[in-house]
Amino acid sequence: METFEYQGRKIHRWQVGASTYLVHPQAGARLMSWFAEMADGSIRDIIYWPEEADLDNIGEVRGGNPILFPFCGRCHAEGEVGQWQDSTNRLLPMPQHGFARTSEFEIQDANEASLRTKLIPDQITKESYPYDYEFLVSYFFGELGFQVELGLRNHGNLPIPWSPGHHFYFTLPWHDELGRENYQIHIPAKRALRHLQSGEFEPEVLEKSKCVYSMEDPSLINRIHTNLTKPECTFGPKNGEEQVAVRFKEAEPVQSARTIVTWTDGDEPYYCVEPWMGPPNSPAHRNGLQYINPGESSSFTVEVSLT
Repeated sequence: METFEYQGRKIHRWQVGASTYLVHPQAGARLMSWFAEMADGSIRDIIYWPEEADLDNIGEVRGGNPILFPFCGRCHAEGEVGQWQDSTNRLLPMPQHGFARTSEFEIQDANEASLRTKLIPDQITKESYPYDYEFLVSYFFGELGFQVELGLRNHGNLPIPWSPGHHFYFTLPWHDELGRENYQIHIPAKRALRHLQSGEFEPEVLEKSKCVYSMEDPSLINRIHTNLTKPECTFGPKNGEEQVAVRFKEAEPVQSARTIVTWTDGDEPYYCVEPWMGPPNSPAHRNGLQYINPGESSSFTVEVSLT
């Protein structure tokens, strides 16, 4: 592991085998980029990072891996967006995708193949999530992929709800001569939803037994895939080579609420494949919501790899 200066910030770099990972630990524990040297000597960008990214406004940067905590997506309560209701019926503010991606973190430990960081609570986090807790983001880097573990420990006297996730920006296409129509994604979901501006969910009919979609398909944009029959999805060229896999690592204690969200923006050179613990607005419908009892801890671990 080594560091270098970029826009006046200290960026950490890990090189493990052919893979290189760039991380800005203090700014939202943001994994910025992952690229790998291929057998023919070419460089393949896997996790996308825009060259013009402004680290002073990292919450608005579309790239890397924004951490979604304590909840994913938009929260709605009492007919209002941007707030949630706790178990004591308090109405509390909650930014879209939570506050971790714009929060400050401190490094707890770093070595040649891993990093552990801890969120530093501020006024926004205390107003949105008034609990006594420790939230950790840990990365474990490998030659062909990495794992990222989100850990939450309850130091208080009340159960703490959470339903976190990730917002991976993947480079797509990763061949200059190909377009999105040349790639496909396999999502083994039994159910699909749309989250409407009202906060309600609109179910979307899936073709029976259809799990493979062309990545040019506009119906994939902002679609929420749930009730997964397998704890992973894969995507890559339609010839089946150079696949990327996104996997949930922990066994699920209840019927599957795990969620894969797919999203992109126009013709931008990225495509988001987002593994979430559950659908958005989890404090309201509680599907995929977990509670951590006082003195206990829980984790949510995802693996991203080349296959």
